[in-house]
Amino acid sequence: MMCYVGVDLGSTTTKAVVLGEDGRVLGRGITNSRANYDLAADVARTEAFVTARFDMLRQEVERVAGKESLDLLLRAFRLEQTLAQLVRLQAGLHEDIDRSVAPHLRAVAHRSIDEISERTRMEEETGFADPERAKRSDFFRDVAGSAFSRLAEELAARDGTSFDLLLGLYDKCIIQVENTPVELGFHDHIDAALARIGDPPAVRAGVEAATAAVFEAKVTVGTGYGRARLPFPKEWIRSEILCHGLGAHAMFPATRTVLDIGGQDTKAIQIDGQGIVTSFQMNDRCAAGCGRYLGYIADEMNIGLHELGPIAEQSTRRVRINSTCTVFAGAELRERLGVGERREDILAGLHRAVILRAMSLLARSGGIDDEFTFTGGVANNPAAVRALTELVVENYGARTLNISPASIYTGALGASIFALRVDQPGAALHSSRGAA
Repeated sequence: MMCYVGVDLGSTTTKAVVLGEDGRVLGRGITNSRANYDLAADVARTEAFVTARFDMLRQEVERVAGKESLDLLLRAFRLEQTLAQLVRLQAGLHEDIDRSVAPHLRAVAHRSIDEISERTRMEEETGFADPERAKRSDFFRDVAGSAFSRLAEELAARDGTSFDLLLGLYDKCIIQVENTPVELGFHDHIDAALARIGDPPAVRAGVEAATAAVFEAKVTVGTGYGRARLPFPKEWIRSEILCHGLGAHAMFPATRTVLDIGGQDTKAIQIDGQGIVTSFQMNDRCAAGCGRYLGYIADEMNIGLHELGPIAEQSTRRVRINSTCTVFAGAELRERLGVGERREDILAGLHRAVILRAMSLLARSGGIDDEFTFTGGVANNPAAVRALTELVVENYGARTLNISPASIYTGALGASIFALRVDQPGAALHSSRGAA
């Protein structure tokens, strides 16, 4: 099957979108960028092809066995991926203990790692049986880190184990796990996932059809913060401004203003009726007010990045934050907590401060038109969306705000459209509209 791929190599996450020859989105993939851009691009593409196979599988299984069977299989597949990564993490931790921990502390460290790993595995197994479990982060780092930190703290209180030692081991090993090629392929875990759900015949038939499919990327276009690292011809590289504008237009054709808040930068973009950029503004090289700033706050509070928004939504009195400088964020956060401010109220103030910086860029780019689109990972943060909605009404009055559930893929979608148009100039899109 011929297809077209767009890769958005961001500073914190790398995204990939696969389009069919008819312009339909076939699959999407995402991974942490970290320092290994080449691997991140490869993993995101692989994950996009995995979801493309699941799309083929969905069509067959929903026809024969119903949506519930497909959802169960997908959860089982993701569980098998997570369990495989947990095994790799556990092995890496044991190796690092033998290599770097003082001999008299090794035995207790090994025992602690085994207990944390086993309990995390059991939690994942239990969670699989509960489809109502709250949505978690898409990244293994966040899933494993949240469990590891919580369990390490418990062991430290119970057994006198060194929490700092265990967390230091995790911080080193999780990077190795992320930067080691992971078996994300459709074939790698699908048999185990089928066995986990009882291998129903109708699902098996769909799996065999999806497994047999061959995807061939005819053109791949790269964009994003690290696009210069991508091994593509120069004519197959596009700026992230152009890709976000075109991607937002593909999702919401009536949009004229686009706000993208990514990990390293914030972009305010004005586009015309064809998705062509007419003006834009970006923040400077400082990451203040971007995703990395929020990530730093999450680390300071020892919570997952995906937890920031929901916690801030519980605020009853927003605290005014004076600075969104990442360098001083920890100091101001600790100062606020030290004088008795509730973390919910502090986080609500932090989110408003982030959006205030974005509003300044929007104003300089040309303001906000009647319909505008919010993209990037921060668009999935409910507290950020709430702050943006409030500030837009305060400054511009009522506006139509578009946010796709797949907003983080907007740049990759735009890149994939450029890839399609390299081969098919002027190609029209179909079901890409409304969702990346």
